[in-house]
Amino acid sequence: MRVGVIAIQGDFEKHVNALRNCGVSGLEVIEARTPEDLASVDRAIIPGGESTTVGLLMQRYGMGDALKSAAQDGMPIWGTCMGMILMAQTIVGREQFSLGLLNIEVRRNAFGAQINSFEDEVKVVGLDEPVLGVFIRAPVVSKINEPAEVLAKYRGHVVGVRQGNLLGTSFHPELTDDTRLHRYFLEI
Repeated sequence: MRVGVIAIQGDFEKHVNALRNCGVSGLEVIEARTPEDLASVDRAIIPGGESTTVGLLMQRYGMGDALKSAAQDGMPIWGTCMGMILMAQTIVGREQFSLGLLNIEVRRNAFGAQINSFEDEVKVVGLDEPVLGVFIRAPVVSKINEPAEVLAKYRGHVVGVRQGNLLGTSFHPELTDDTRLHRYFLEI
């Protein structure tokens, strides 16, 4: 299995390390920067970062179209924080690039500015024990429509979704030592 972590901007190195720490035999992880890189992998992760900037770069260099096409062809794709924002169909109050892959509406910076970042336990559907959610200027899902389903909630807010081969989380599991969500993604 070959996983590409979209390495345009953001915390892609943390995802690379988390995947390598999953202990999955035969797993190869690459930093994907071009549509050609994406074409060489079985699945992809869009990490946290700055959604406006990354969206513009995705458009300029063809990665947006490549990701849309890969998702339509069934490639598993996981967006964390910024990645979930970019995968959303609608971004509340913003006119910016979106892949439109997840049938959700998101609200950016829902818990406040950078200074309001925090960590807390998050219950994830299918996991026996909560994960530590690292929320940094995190979005929340303000509206979810089928076929998207709730994957995780925090204090009544939807902070994780799954739609077939697509995942979105508003928190950063790659910033912890817990690799359960990365393993979950590898099993899709």
